[in-house]
Amino acid sequence: MREITVNENDSGQRLDKFLTKFMPALPSALLYKSLRKNCVRVNGRHVKNGAYMLHAGDILNLYFGEEFFVRPVKAEKSNVKPEIVYEDENLLIVNKPAGLLCHADENGAADTLIGAIKAYLYETGKYSPSEEQSFSPALCNRLDRNTSGLVIAAKNAAALRAVNEKIRGRQIQKLYLCAADGIFEKKSDTLTAYISRSEKKSSVSDGFSQSAKKIITSYTVAAEKGNQSLVEVSLHTGRTHQIRAQLAAIGHPLSGDRKYGSSASGGYNLCAYKLKFDFNPDGGFLDYLAGRIFSISAPFSKRFFSQNS
Repeated sequence: MREITVNENDSGQRLDKFLTKFMPALPSALLYKSLRKNCVRVNGRHVKNGAYMLHAGDILNLYFGEEFFVRPVKAEKSNVKPEIVYEDENLLIVNKPAGLLCHADENGAADTLIGAIKAYLYETGKYSPSEEQSFSPALCNRLDRNTSGLVIAAKNAAALRAVNEKIRGRQIQKLYLCAADGIFEKKSDTLTAYISRSEKKSSVSDGFSQSAKKIITSYTVAAEKGNQSLVEVSLHTGRTHQIRAQLAAIGHPLSGDRKYGSSASGGYNLCAYKLKFDFNPDGGFLDYLAGRIFSISAPFSKRFFSQNS
């Protein structure tokens, strides 16, 4: 039997989710069977419902074999040093380079953005896996492997919940810059369509279907050079490949994006270059960030303003 006390980073989550993290060696079927058989006590009372929401200070008595309490704890290491744009006691904003995965894929990539962030926090004494019961630093938003730009990472569970809530409420605005083929007839517009996802790519249509999801994308042309346009994009919905597929659908694929019809080579340029914290009516836990804007320079944008290229 183990007795543990729920801390702030453990609170606000379901009991079964916490137990899955705290005892990763425990099979899911055995977890729910053990709940039914009263193997879990919360504050002295048997709890059978895995949906029970934990609160800081709850005392758990767990009646499981000692083998299920063994959790491998290893030092976080990474070959990647995160480029930190902003940091406080609750979160980090980092600039992800193109080519780096946010999380490991099915091939088990050695280096990832979250791995680099955990290693940085571990090395600087801001995160200790051995002192945590269920929480580890996590990304609040993700970017595709070949998309660069700003990603928010939470250092604690309260920040993770707060940022995710603000993102869901569209109170954190993400702006992108991209290089697109051709010269746009409309220099600014809001596009509405429906997107369907296949195994390899997404397709966009004007009509609704059961398998399609509505997408809304606003854009403004920032500069033009030759037969390319530098475009600022704002997403009202967040679907996989939304920018790539929707701009391609109006005849302006990202330059170098062969998957979506560009004839240029060299890969596409897409950067999440700006974050706006537009909290309404207030930011609650993150109120100190209300009105803040964080931005980076997209390297590929320079060629649109250079006289020699």
